[in-house]
Amino acid sequence: MDTSLIRNFSIVAHIDHGKSTLADQFLLQTGAITQREFKEQILDDLDVERERGITVKARTVAIYFKYEGKTYELNLIDTPGHVDFHYEVSRSLAACEGALLLVDAFQGVQAQTVANTYAAIEADLEIVPVINKIDLPVVRIEEVMEEIETILGLDGLSSILVSAKTGLNVNDVLEAIVKQVPPPSGKADNPLQALVFDSKYDGFRGVITYLRVKEGTVRKGQQIQYMKGGSVHEVLELGQFRPGMKPCDELGPGQVGYMLCGIKELSMVHVGDTVTSRSNPATKAL
Repeated sequence: MDTSLIRNFSIVAHIDHGKSTLADQFLLQTGAITQREFKEQILDDLDVERERGITVKARTVAIYFKYEGKTYELNLIDTPGHVDFHYEVSRSLAACEGALLLVDAFQGVQAQTVANTYAAIEADLEIVPVINKIDLPVVRIEEVMEEIETILGLDGLSSILVSAKTGLNVNDVLEAIVKQVPPPSGKADNPLQALVFDSKYDGFRGVITYLRVKEGTVRKGQQIQYMKGGSVHEVLELGQFRPGMKPCDELGPGQVGYMLCGIKELSMVHVGDTVTSRSNPATKAL
């Protein structure tokens, strides 16, 4: 896929500020799920990793959004929901070019908001402020904008005002992702470099590796190597979450998805590792 049409982003927010509901609205408003599935919170039913003692909404989901006659692939890459997992958060953010800063219209900027926003700033991401829950009977929108400005050093006045619960102005957020988050770099004919930002174990299919392709292309049937782990495997299946697992033949530069190689032990796949081609390996890890 043309990298100019890809946007990779995360949502950083304090607990209960509406990250899960906003993610569901993205799927609803782009036609990936139905209204009934939205009410049932479909992403909560995905078989995603919950081993860290917290609920993680969605590890990754590919959304297709039409804007000004073009179809964009928007990859939402979720971060672990607790600040104790700083390395895991940093690897998820490293797979992105941008982040939505989601803040409750009444509660304002909270501790976890600050921690993850600073992590996004350190990762040099383009940050788009979004103030959620503007449908609440009591809100502090002007004060929250000022908090975004004074505590985080961002332009609070540029915040997009939304209600993820009702869907109000959610389309404006999708447009902002297209316009403000930069497209990924990378060339399809370069040696393969793909960042492993998470993994999970499936009792029937083995380890599912979540990866973001930085350079080159990974293909079904290809012999790949984990650069830090050192193990070599054949790619048995590739795909994306839309939001269910949808196989594809290849993932090119900038794309995000999953990979199955028949690995039976989760300890063989490490967050932060680099996947490369065995026949034409990259000279260095990410």
